[in-house]
Amino acid sequence: MARKARRIGWRTRALGLLLLAALAGGAWLWWDLRHWRPDETAFPDQGAEVSASEGAVRFRTLRALGASFVYLDASDGASERDARFGNNLADARAAGLQVGAVHRFDPCTMADGQSANFVTMVPRDPALLPPAIELSRTAEACAERVGDAAVESELMTLINQIEMHAGKPVILKIDPGFEERYHLAGMLERHLWLTRTRFAPEYAGRPWLLWTANTSLQTEAAEAPLRWVVVQP
Repeated sequence: MARKARRIGWRTRALGLLLLAALAGGAWLWWDLRHWRPDETAFPDQGAEVSASEGAVRFRTLRALGASFVYLDASDGASERDARFGNNLADARAAGLQVGAVHRFDPCTMADGQSANFVTMVPRDPALLPPAIELSRTAEACAERVGDAAVESELMTLINQIEMHAGKPVILKIDPGFEERYHLAGMLERHLWLTRTRFAPEYAGRPWLLWTANTSLQTEAAEAPLRWVVVQP
């Protein structure tokens, strides 16, 4: 009986140690993901994507951490605008960062209204980085059915209109879900911006220019986690 009790006690302690190790490993993985950035020797040009959701960002601190550029969320669809875009643009420039603007494509809305929204927010300035169009929302949520051909047509119109305003080709920021739904990465001859935390993305089927390598990087530059972006060397 005593021997059986000792065996049960040993098993309990072993299970406890295994559980403790699993918890410690999970905590380390969580910490690592919150602080991991690609090595600067492999990716010397690094930066961040910033919006009002990150609150007040300290751009000088961001630059001190190794950022050389920042992309600012500017507009969304035909009517939504980032409330901090103007302040972020001025502050990022004052910190010596290169700056670009991001528009989020709405497949439920005509291109004319979306480009007008972008043009209202983003100045025509050759010093700005090439604009980016985020492709993350699909047409499944539209109030009325929007076919794939219509999505592609309106997107191409939007690309042309934003490029005319910016004077340079756009970058397509394609999320995995959008690419899985529409398979446009290989059809549109523009530089790509892909997303995958920690591991280089391959879902577009061709090389990328920008990579969001960590979607929730904790830094001293902001209270909220930032989206950390690197450039293909």
